[in-house]
Amino acid sequence: MVASPIFGLWSNYRPRKEPLVVSIFISVAANCLYAYVHIPASHNKYYMLVARGLLGIGAGNVAVVRSYTAGATSLQERTSSMANISMCQALGFILGPVFQTCFAFIGEKGVTWDVIKLRINMYTTPVLLSAFLGVLNIILILAILREHRVDDSGRQCKNINFEEASTDEIEVPQGNIDQVAVVAINVLFFVALFIFAVFETIIAPLTMDMYAWTQEQAVLYNGIILAALGVEAVVIFVGVKLLSKKIGERAILLGGLIVVWVGFFILLPWGNQFPKIQWEDLHNNSIPNTTFGEIIIGLWKSPMEDDNERPTGCSIEQAWCLYTPVIHLAQFLTSVVLIGVGYPVCNLMSYTLYSKVLGPKPQGVYMGWLTASGSGARILGPMFISQVYAHWGPRWAFSLMCGIVVLTITLLGVVYTRLIALSVRYGRIQE
Repeated sequence: MVASPIFGLWSNYRPRKEPLVVSIFISVAANCLYAYVHIPASHNKYYMLVARGLLGIGAGNVAVVRSYTAGATSLQERTSSMANISMCQALGFILGPVFQTCFAFIGEKGVTWDVIKLRINMYTTPVLLSAFLGVLNIILILAILREHRVDDSGRQCKNINFEEASTDEIEVPQGNIDQVAVVAINVLFFVALFIFAVFETIIAPLTMDMYAWTQEQAVLYNGIILAALGVEAVVIFVGVKLLSKKIGERAILLGGLIVVWVGFFILLPWGNQFPKIQWEDLHNNSIPNTTFGEIIIGLWKSPMEDDNERPTGCSIEQAWCLYTPVIHLAQFLTSVVLIGVGYPVCNLMSYTLYSKVLGPKPQGVYMGWLTASGSGARILGPMFISQVYAHWGPRWAFSLMCGIVVLTITLLGVVYTRLIALSVRYGRIQE
Protein backbone atom coordinates (compact mmCIF):
# COMPACT_ATOMS: atom_id res chain seq x y z
CA MET A 1 0.00 0.00 0.00
CA VAL A 2 2.85 2.39 0.85
CA ALA A 3 5.20 1.38 -1.96
CA SER A 4 2.73 1.44 -4.87
CA PRO A 5 2.37 5.25 -5.20
CA ILE A 6 6.14 5.67 -4.75
CA PHE A 7 6.99 3.24 -7.55
CA GLY A 8 4.23 4.79 -9.64
CA LEU A 9 5.68 8.29 -9.21
CA TRP A 10 9.12 6.96 -10.05
CA SER A 11 7.84 5.40 -13.29
CA ASN A 12 6.30 8.71 -14.39
CA TYR A 13 9.67 10.47 -14.61
CA ARG A 14 12.22 7.76 -15.19
CA PRO A 15 12.50 4.66 -17.42
CA ARG A 16 10.12 2.03 -16.10
CA LYS A 17 12.93 -0.53 -16.04
CA GLU A 18 14.33 1.21 -12.96
CA PRO A 19 11.39 0.76 -10.54
CA LEU A 20 10.67 -2.69 -11.93
CA VAL A 21 14.23 -3.96 -11.47
CA VAL A 22 14.59 -2.36 -8.02
CA SER A 23 11.25 -3.71 -6.78
CA ILE A 24 11.97 -7.23 -8.03
CA PHE A 25 15.45 -7.08 -6.48
CA ILE A 26 13.81 -6.17 -3.14
CA SER A 27 11.53 -9.22 -3.52
CA VAL A 28 14.53 -11.46 -4.27
CA ALA A 29 16.33 -10.12 -1.20
CA ALA A 30 13.21 -10.69 0.91
CA ASN A 31 12.94 -14.30 -0.23
CA CYS A 32 16.64 -14.91 0.50
CA LEU A 33 16.23 -13.43 3.99
CA TYR A 34 13.26 -15.73 4.53
CA ALA A 35 15.41 -18.72 3.56
CA TYR A 36 18.10 -17.72 6.08
CA VAL A 37 15.80 -16.66 8.92
CA HIS A 38 16.92 -19.70 10.95
CA ILE A 39 20.55 -18.51 11.11
CA PRO A 40 20.38 -15.77 13.78
CA ALA A 41 20.61 -17.02 17.35
CA SER A 42 17.64 -14.97 18.51
CA HIS A 43 14.84 -12.62 17.37
CA ASN A 44 14.09 -14.82 14.37
CA LYS A 45 10.45 -13.75 14.26
CA TYR A 46 11.52 -10.14 13.69
CA TYR A 47 13.71 -11.15 10.76
CA MET A 48 10.71 -13.06 9.41
CA LEU A 49 8.58 -9.93 9.78
CA VAL A 50 11.19 -7.85 7.94
CA ALA A 51 11.29 -10.44 5.13
CA ARG A 52 7.51 -10.30 4.71
CA GLY A 53 7.51 -6.50 4.85
CA LEU A 54 10.15 -6.28 2.12
CA LEU A 55 8.15 -8.68 -0.01
CA GLY A 56 5.15 -6.38 0.34
CA ILE A 57 7.27 -3.43 -0.80
CA GLY A 58 8.42 -5.40 -3.84
CA ALA A 59 4.82 -6.19 -4.73
CA GLY A 60 4.20 -2.46 -5.19
CA ASN A 61 5.43 -2.79 -8.77
CA VAL A 62 1.94 -3.86 -9.89
CA ALA A 63 1.17 -0.15 -10.30
CA VAL A 64 4.11 0.21 -12.71
CA VAL A 65 3.01 -2.82 -14.72
CA ARG A 66 -0.54 -1.49 -15.12
CA SER A 67 0.59 2.05 -15.95
CA TYR A 68 3.00 0.69 -18.58
CA THR A 69 0.23 -1.40 -20.14
CA ALA A 70 -2.18 1.55 -20.11
CA GLY A 71 0.39 3.78 -21.81
CA ALA A 72 1.47 1.21 -24.39
CA THR A 73 -1.99 0.28 -25.68
CA SER A 74 -4.77 2.03 -27.56
CA LEU A 75 -8.34 2.06 -26.24
CA GLN A 76 -9.23 -0.91 -28.46
CA GLU A 77 -6.29 -2.94 -27.15
CA ARG A 78 -6.64 -1.94 -23.50
CA THR A 79 -9.18 -4.42 -22.14
CA SER A 80 -7.55 -7.38 -23.87
CA SER A 81 -4.08 -6.44 -22.59
CA MET A 82 -5.30 -5.88 -19.03
CA ALA A 83 -7.11 -9.24 -19.19
CA ASN A 84 -3.85 -10.92 -20.24
CA ILE A 85 -2.11 -9.47 -17.16
CA SER A 86 -4.95 -10.66 -14.93
CA MET A 87 -4.78 -14.13 -16.47
CA CYS A 88 -1.07 -14.34 -15.66
CA GLN A 89 -1.81 -13.31 -12.07
CA ALA A 90 -4.56 -15.94 -11.84
CA LEU A 91 -2.18 -18.59 -13.18
CA GLY A 92 0.31 -17.56 -10.50
CA PHE A 93 -2.34 -18.05 -7.82
CA ILE A 94 -3.06 -21.51 -9.25
CA LEU A 95 0.51 -22.71 -9.79
CA GLY A 96 1.96 -21.26 -6.57
CA PRO A 97 0.11 -23.64 -4.22
CA VAL A 98 0.73 -26.51 -6.66
CA PHE A 99 4.51 -25.97 -6.47
CA GLN A 100 4.33 -25.61 -2.71
CA THR A 101 2.43 -28.90 -2.44
CA CYS A 102 5.03 -30.65 -4.59
CA PHE A 103 7.86 -29.28 -2.44
CA ALA A 104 6.18 -30.73 0.65
CA PHE A 105 7.59 -34.12 -0.36
CA ILE A 106 11.09 -32.80 0.39
CA GLY A 107 10.13 -32.87 4.06
CA GLU A 108 11.02 -30.70 7.02
CA LYS A 109 14.60 -31.96 7.32
CA GLY A 110 15.64 -31.79 3.67
CA VAL A 111 19.32 -31.22 2.96
CA THR A 112 21.82 -28.58 4.08
CA TRP A 113 24.31 -26.83 1.81
CA ASP A 114 27.06 -26.32 4.38
CA VAL A 115 29.22 -23.99 2.28
CA ILE A 116 26.57 -21.24 2.31
CA LYS A 117 24.65 -22.55 5.35
CA LEU A 118 21.48 -22.97 3.29
CA ARG A 119 18.78 -25.41 4.35
CA ILE A 120 16.79 -26.76 1.41
CA ASN A 121 13.53 -28.17 2.76
CA MET A 122 9.78 -27.87 2.29
CA TYR A 123 9.78 -24.40 3.86
CA THR A 124 12.69 -22.80 2.01
CA THR A 125 12.30 -24.36 -1.46
CA PRO A 126 9.25 -22.23 -2.43
CA VAL A 127 11.03 -18.97 -1.60
CA LEU A 128 14.20 -20.10 -3.36
CA LEU A 129 12.11 -20.78 -6.47
CA SER A 130 10.56 -17.32 -6.08
CA ALA A 131 14.02 -15.77 -5.81
CA PHE A 132 15.16 -17.60 -8.94
CA LEU A 133 12.10 -16.43 -10.88
CA GLY A 134 12.80 -12.88 -9.67
CA VAL A 135 16.35 -13.00 -11.03
CA LEU A 136 14.98 -14.39 -14.30
CA ASN A 137 12.47 -11.51 -14.44
CA ILE A 138 15.22 -8.94 -13.96
CA ILE A 139 17.20 -10.47 -16.84
CA LEU A 140 14.12 -10.45 -19.09
CA ILE A 141 13.34 -6.82 -18.23
CA LEU A 142 16.88 -5.65 -18.98
CA ALA A 143 17.12 -7.67 -22.18
CA ILE A 144 13.63 -7.38 -23.70
CA LEU A 145 11.47 -4.62 -22.19
CA ARG A 146 11.48 -1.38 -24.16
CA GLU A 147 9.75 1.90 -23.44
CA HIS A 148 6.69 2.39 -25.60
CA ARG A 149 3.86 4.88 -25.34
CA VAL A 150 0.87 5.60 -27.56
CA ASP A 151 -2.21 7.78 -27.34
CA ASP A 152 -5.76 6.43 -27.18
CA SER A 153 -5.79 6.01 -30.97
CA GLY A 154 -2.54 4.01 -31.01
CA ARG A 155 -0.25 6.76 -32.32
CA GLN A 156 3.17 6.89 -30.69
CA CYS A 157 3.63 9.73 -28.18
CA LYS A 158 6.62 11.57 -26.83
CA ASN A 159 7.71 10.37 -23.42
CA ILE A 160 10.55 11.16 -21.04
CA ASN A 161 11.15 7.43 -20.84
CA PHE A 162 12.07 7.20 -24.51
CA GLU A 163 15.77 7.15 -25.16
CA GLU A 164 15.37 8.45 -28.68
CA ALA A 165 12.68 10.63 -30.19
CA SER A 166 11.54 9.93 -33.72
CA THR A 167 10.04 12.50 -36.06
CA ASP A 168 6.63 10.81 -36.26
CA GLU A 169 5.94 11.08 -32.52
CA ILE A 170 3.09 13.37 -31.43
CA GLU A 171 2.43 15.40 -28.32
CA VAL A 172 0.18 13.95 -25.63
CA PRO A 173 -3.37 15.34 -26.04
CA GLN A 174 -4.34 17.73 -23.24
CA GLY A 175 -7.47 17.56 -21.09
CA ASN A 176 -8.45 17.58 -17.45
CA ILE A 177 -8.99 14.21 -15.77
CA ASP A 178 -12.45 13.65 -14.27
CA GLN A 179 -11.51 13.46 -10.59
CA VAL A 180 -15.01 12.35 -9.58
CA ALA A 181 -14.66 9.31 -11.83
CA VAL A 182 -11.16 8.67 -10.45
CA VAL A 183 -12.39 8.64 -6.84
CA ALA A 184 -15.40 6.52 -7.76
CA ILE A 185 -13.28 3.86 -9.46
CA ASN A 186 -10.92 3.78 -6.48
CA VAL A 187 -13.96 3.01 -4.31
CA LEU A 188 -15.18 0.37 -6.78
CA PHE A 189 -11.75 -1.28 -6.86
CA PHE A 190 -11.59 -1.15 -3.05
CA VAL A 191 -14.91 -2.98 -2.84
CA ALA A 192 -13.81 -5.57 -5.42
CA LEU A 193 -10.67 -6.41 -3.41
CA PHE A 194 -12.67 -6.18 -0.16
CA ILE A 195 -15.05 -8.84 -1.51
CA PHE A 196 -12.21 -11.22 -2.28
CA ALA A 197 -10.45 -10.57 1.03
CA VAL A 198 -13.68 -11.25 2.93
CA PHE A 199 -14.37 -14.43 1.00
CA GLU A 200 -10.79 -15.67 1.30
CA THR A 201 -10.83 -15.05 5.07
CA ILE A 202 -14.23 -16.52 5.88
CA ILE A 203 -14.06 -19.69 3.79
CA ALA A 204 -12.08 -21.74 6.35
CA PRO A 205 -13.98 -20.91 9.58
CA LEU A 206 -17.32 -21.06 7.76
CA THR A 207 -16.78 -24.57 6.39
CA MET A 208 -15.38 -25.81 9.71
CA ASP A 209 -18.40 -24.43 11.59
CA MET A 210 -21.09 -25.47 9.13
CA TYR A 211 -19.84 -28.88 7.98
CA ALA A 212 -17.75 -29.97 10.99
CA TRP A 213 -14.62 -30.21 8.85
CA THR A 214 -11.34 -30.76 10.64
CA GLN A 215 -8.50 -28.27 10.14
CA GLU A 216 -6.82 -30.70 7.76
CA GLN A 217 -10.02 -31.15 5.72
CA ALA A 218 -10.58 -27.40 5.62
CA VAL A 219 -7.05 -26.79 4.31
CA LEU A 220 -7.38 -29.52 1.67
CA TYR A 221 -10.92 -28.83 0.44
CA ASN A 222 -10.65 -25.05 0.53
CA GLY A 223 -7.29 -25.25 -1.23
CA ILE A 224 -9.01 -27.19 -4.00
CA ILE A 225 -11.83 -24.62 -4.08
CA LEU A 226 -9.43 -21.67 -4.36
CA ALA A 227 -7.45 -23.43 -7.11
CA ALA A 228 -10.72 -24.08 -8.98
CA LEU A 229 -11.58 -20.39 -8.60
CA GLY A 230 -8.24 -19.55 -10.20
CA VAL A 231 -9.07 -21.74 -13.19
CA GLU A 232 -12.54 -20.18 -13.33
CA ALA A 233 -10.97 -16.71 -13.32
CA VAL A 234 -8.81 -17.55 -16.34
CA VAL A 235 -11.91 -18.67 -18.25
CA ILE A 236 -13.76 -15.51 -17.17
CA PHE A 237 -10.91 -13.27 -18.38
CA VAL A 238 -11.01 -14.92 -21.80
CA GLY A 239 -14.77 -14.43 -21.96
CA VAL A 240 -14.55 -10.79 -20.85
CA LYS A 241 -12.05 -10.03 -23.62
CA LEU A 242 -14.67 -11.09 -26.16
CA LEU A 243 -17.73 -9.70 -24.38
CA SER A 244 -16.28 -6.22 -23.77
CA LYS A 245 -16.12 -5.55 -27.50
CA LYS A 246 -19.90 -5.99 -27.73
CA ILE A 247 -21.39 -4.41 -24.60
CA GLY A 248 -18.55 -2.33 -23.07
CA GLU A 249 -16.74 -2.36 -19.76
CA ARG A 250 -19.30 -0.43 -17.70
CA ALA A 251 -22.11 -2.89 -18.37
CA ILE A 252 -19.82 -5.83 -17.59
CA LEU A 253 -18.77 -4.19 -14.30
CA LEU A 254 -22.43 -3.70 -13.35
CA GLY A 255 -23.17 -7.32 -14.22
CA GLY A 256 -20.22 -8.50 -12.12
CA LEU A 257 -21.45 -6.60 -9.06
CA ILE A 258 -24.95 -8.02 -9.47
CA VAL A 259 -23.54 -11.56 -9.67
CA VAL A 260 -21.49 -10.96 -6.50
CA TRP A 261 -24.61 -9.69 -4.70
CA VAL A 262 -26.53 -12.81 -5.69
CA GLY A 263 -23.61 -14.92 -4.45
CA PHE A 264 -23.66 -13.34 -0.98
CA PHE A 265 -27.48 -13.39 -0.85
CA ILE A 266 -27.48 -17.14 -1.48
CA LEU A 267 -25.11 -17.55 1.50
CA LEU A 268 -27.73 -16.22 3.93
CA PRO A 269 -28.77 -19.03 6.34
CA TRP A 270 -32.34 -20.32 6.17
CA GLY A 271 -34.39 -23.36 7.24
CA ASN A 272 -34.64 -25.22 10.55
CA GLN A 273 -31.53 -27.39 10.39
CA PHE A 274 -28.71 -26.21 12.68
CA PRO A 275 -24.95 -26.84 12.56
CA LYS A 276 -23.32 -29.47 14.76
CA ILE A 277 -22.18 -27.99 18.06
CA GLN A 278 -18.48 -28.55 18.67
CA TRP A 279 -18.75 -30.41 21.98
CA GLU A 280 -20.00 -33.98 21.83
CA ASP A 281 -22.13 -33.78 24.99
CA LEU A 282 -24.04 -30.75 23.68
CA HIS A 283 -26.70 -31.38 21.04
CA ASN A 284 -28.97 -29.01 19.18
CA ASN A 285 -32.13 -30.51 20.71
CA SER A 286 -30.80 -30.27 24.28
CA ILE A 287 -29.17 -26.85 24.20
CA PRO A 288 -32.20 -24.88 25.46
CA ASN A 289 -32.39 -27.12 28.58
CA THR A 290 -28.64 -27.02 29.29
CA THR A 291 -27.51 -24.91 32.21
CA PHE A 292 -24.52 -22.60 32.08
CA GLY A 293 -22.71 -24.81 34.59
CA GLU A 294 -23.22 -27.87 32.42
CA ILE A 295 -21.82 -25.99 29.45
CA ILE A 296 -18.70 -25.09 31.46
CA ILE A 297 -18.31 -28.73 32.52
CA GLY A 298 -18.62 -29.73 28.88
CA LEU A 299 -15.89 -27.30 27.95
CA TRP A 300 -13.66 -28.58 30.74
CA LYS A 301 -14.14 -32.19 29.67
CA SER A 302 -13.53 -31.48 25.99
CA PRO A 303 -11.25 -33.92 24.19
CA MET A 304 -8.62 -31.25 23.39
CA GLU A 305 -5.93 -33.34 25.05
CA ASP A 306 -5.94 -35.72 22.11
CA ASP A 307 -4.78 -33.92 18.97
CA ASN A 308 -6.16 -36.72 16.82
CA GLU A 309 -9.66 -36.27 18.28
CA ARG A 310 -10.08 -32.53 18.19
CA PRO A 311 -13.74 -31.49 18.40
CA THR A 312 -15.36 -30.36 15.18
CA GLY A 313 -18.41 -28.26 14.47
CA CYS A 314 -19.63 -24.81 15.45
CA SER A 315 -17.96 -23.62 18.65
CA ILE A 316 -20.26 -23.11 21.62
CA GLU A 317 -18.29 -19.94 22.36
CA GLN A 318 -20.06 -18.42 19.34
CA ALA A 319 -23.56 -17.87 20.69
CA TRP A 320 -25.08 -17.61 17.23
CA CYS A 321 -24.34 -21.30 16.62
CA LEU A 322 -27.35 -22.12 18.81
CA TYR A 323 -29.93 -20.30 16.70
CA THR A 324 -28.44 -19.75 13.22
CA PRO A 325 -29.50 -22.33 10.57
CA VAL A 326 -26.82 -24.22 8.74
CA ILE A 327 -25.65 -23.02 5.31
CA HIS A 328 -26.15 -26.07 3.12
CA LEU A 329 -23.22 -27.30 1.05
CA ALA A 330 -25.16 -26.69 -2.18
CA GLN A 331 -25.70 -23.07 -1.08
CA PHE A 332 -22.03 -22.64 -0.34
CA LEU A 333 -20.78 -24.14 -3.60
CA THR A 334 -23.28 -22.13 -5.66
CA SER A 335 -22.14 -18.97 -3.93
CA VAL A 336 -18.48 -19.89 -4.54
CA VAL A 337 -19.13 -20.22 -8.27
CA LEU A 338 -21.01 -16.90 -8.48
CA ILE A 339 -18.46 -14.92 -6.47
CA GLY A 340 -15.76 -16.62 -8.56
CA VAL A 341 -17.43 -15.14 -11.63
CA GLY A 342 -18.18 -11.68 -10.23
CA TYR A 343 -14.91 -10.87 -8.47
CA PRO A 344 -12.49 -11.20 -11.44
CA VAL A 345 -14.93 -9.26 -13.63
CA CYS A 346 -15.15 -6.37 -11.12
CA ASN A 347 -11.40 -6.41 -10.57
CA LEU A 348 -10.46 -6.32 -14.25
CA MET A 349 -13.12 -3.82 -15.33
CA SER A 350 -12.24 -1.41 -12.50
CA TYR A 351 -8.64 -0.82 -13.49
CA THR A 352 -9.39 -1.07 -17.21
CA LEU A 353 -11.95 1.73 -16.93
CA TYR A 354 -9.56 3.60 -14.64
CA SER A 355 -6.80 3.57 -17.25
CA LYS A 356 -9.23 4.89 -19.88
CA VAL A 357 -10.57 7.67 -17.66
CA LEU A 358 -6.99 8.84 -16.98
CA GLY A 359 -6.19 9.10 -20.69
CA PRO A 360 -2.75 8.91 -22.34
CA LYS A 361 -0.91 10.92 -19.68
CA PRO A 362 1.58 9.09 -17.40
CA GLN A 363 -0.52 7.04 -14.99
CA GLY A 364 2.07 5.79 -12.51
CA VAL A 365 0.93 7.79 -9.48
CA TYR A 366 -2.77 7.25 -10.17
CA MET A 367 -2.23 3.51 -10.64
CA GLY A 368 -0.22 3.56 -7.42
CA TRP A 369 -3.19 5.00 -5.53
CA LEU A 370 -5.50 2.42 -7.11
CA THR A 371 -3.19 -0.41 -6.02
CA ALA A 372 -2.95 1.17 -2.56
CA SER A 373 -6.75 1.24 -2.25
CA GLY A 374 -6.81 -2.47 -3.11
CA SER A 375 -4.12 -3.14 -0.52
CA GLY A 376 -6.18 -1.24 2.05
CA ALA A 377 -9.11 -3.51 1.25
CA ARG A 378 -6.92 -6.57 1.83
CA ILE A 379 -6.07 -5.15 5.27
CA LEU A 380 -9.58 -4.09 6.35
CA GLY A 381 -11.55 -6.96 4.80
CA PRO A 382 -10.23 -9.74 7.08
CA MET A 383 -10.52 -7.48 10.15
CA PHE A 384 -14.14 -6.64 9.32
CA ILE A 385 -15.40 -10.12 8.51
CA SER A 386 -13.55 -11.81 11.38
CA GLN A 387 -15.15 -9.56 13.98
CA VAL A 388 -18.65 -9.60 12.52
CA TYR A 389 -18.64 -13.35 11.90
CA ALA A 390 -17.31 -14.26 15.35
CA HIS A 391 -19.75 -12.05 17.26
CA TRP A 392 -22.90 -12.03 15.12
CA GLY A 393 -22.56 -14.98 12.76
CA PRO A 394 -22.97 -15.54 9.01
CA ARG A 395 -26.44 -13.97 8.77
CA TRP A 396 -25.19 -10.55 9.83
CA ALA A 397 -21.87 -10.95 8.01
CA PHE A 398 -23.38 -11.75 4.62
CA SER A 399 -26.28 -9.32 5.06
CA LEU A 400 -23.76 -6.53 5.58
CA MET A 401 -21.83 -7.69 2.50
CA CYS A 402 -25.07 -7.59 0.47
CA GLY A 403 -25.63 -4.05 1.74
CA ILE A 404 -22.10 -2.98 0.79
CA VAL A 405 -22.53 -4.38 -2.73
CA VAL A 406 -25.92 -2.61 -3.10
CA LEU A 407 -24.30 0.70 -2.12
CA THR A 408 -21.51 0.02 -4.62
CA ILE A 409 -24.03 -0.68 -7.40
CA THR A 410 -25.76 2.59 -6.49
CA LEU A 411 -22.44 4.45 -6.73
CA LEU A 412 -21.79 2.89 -10.12
CA GLY A 413 -25.23 4.01 -11.29
CA VAL A 414 -24.54 7.59 -10.17
CA VAL A 415 -21.20 7.87 -11.99
CA TYR A 416 -22.05 5.52 -14.88
CA THR A 417 -22.05 8.23 -17.56
CA ARG A 418 -18.73 9.65 -16.30
CA LEU A 419 -16.80 6.39 -16.65
CA ILE A 420 -15.67 7.06 -20.21
CA ALA A 421 -12.27 7.47 -21.82
CA LEU A 422 -10.66 10.91 -21.66
CA SER A 423 -10.45 11.08 -25.46
CA VAL A 424 -14.13 10.18 -25.77
CA ARG A 425 -15.12 12.85 -23.25
CA TYR A 426 -13.30 15.52 -25.24
CA GLY A 427 -14.67 14.27 -28.57
CA ARG A 428 -11.36 13.16 -30.04
CA ILE A 429 -12.54 9.55 -30.41
CA GLN A 430 -16.00 8.08 -30.90
CA GLU A 431 -16.98 5.63 -28.14
